[in-house]
Amino acid sequence: MFGHRSDGKKVKGMNVIEKAEPFFMRQRIDAVNYITAKVPCTPMDEFIARERRKGNSYTYMHILFASIIRTFYIRPKLNRFIMRGAVYQRNTFSITMDIKPKLEDEADNITCKFYFTGRESLPEIKKMIDEEIAKYTSANGDASQQATTKTAKKMGSLPDWLFRFAMALARWADKRGMMPKSLIHASPFHTSCFITNLKSIKIGHIYHHLYDFGTTAMFFAMGKEKMEPYVENNKELKIGKFMNLGISMDERIADGFYYGKSLKLLQDFLANPDALLDGLPEDGTIPKQVMKKKAKKVKSKKQKSTKEKKSKKRSPLKNKEKLDKKLKKKNKTESEVE
Repeated sequence: MFGHRSDGKKVKGMNVIEKAEPFFMRQRIDAVNYITAKVPCTPMDEFIARERRKGNSYTYMHILFASIIRTFYIRPKLNRFIMRGAVYQRNTFSITMDIKPKLEDEADNITCKFYFTGRESLPEIKKMIDEEIAKYTSANGDASQQATTKTAKKMGSLPDWLFRFAMALARWADKRGMMPKSLIHASPFHTSCFITNLKSIKIGHIYHHLYDFGTTAMFFAMGKEKMEPYVENNKELKIGKFMNLGISMDERIADGFYYGKSLKLLQDFLANPDALLDGLPEDGTIPKQVMKKKAKKVKSKKQKSTKEKKSKKRSPLKNKEKLDKKLKKKNKTESEVE
């Protein structure tokens, strides 16, 4: 109440534009921007195949989760939200995702909400995701015990007039920071971001809307990969496998420059999954080199000199000069003899 919330801390010291934007654009639908991130699949495929030989089974979803988590940790403005014109920095980091236990029309959706510190390694993230999903989708699992599902069923059992009143009360309490922590924890709409895996049902990416209820400021939609032509080094036309990622974002939480750098970092992680295998330090510090770069081959002096000799040998200009000198010498000799 009075600007205080259990799930976030009010951001102070912003400039005039940042402070005014939430008042010009009062709803998320007014402030949503969309972008497509084209992700090359070859680095992920090579990483997955290499890890499989070691006995580790990763998927595109595991790598995307880890890349988003690491990016949000390094770029903390992405973990903000707007409520009643005020900007809040979220106290926790969470990702919400809908899961369908069976690819059937009648199968119920299960909404899972995962909490992370942001410092986890890819193996740790994979374990958390797989265990949580198996808990509710396996033969012995019970989806009805999932916190979000339990709350939704209780709300859904109410008569229409009472359900409408309960939702209105929840909106009123949420805007004033009076919603109970238990409801915020169970709510799929009070999360750092949503992820939808459309690749699993073999369709392309979409641009998902942002919910006006709750605090979610970003939505990621992963589409099915496909073969596309591309130009390598602005020279050669090739065919490669790419996966499109549809991203919806609330532009009020950060400016375009901040979003641009964050998107570039996300793409760097997706293109280099090896950088996600190790976790970040627990003291909260971020290493200067967060990406593992391939070491450049340093050529020895002997190799360089050999290469230079070969290039000199093959140079057509040098050969022409030598030929001209020989002809001149031969002509001079012939003239002297005469």
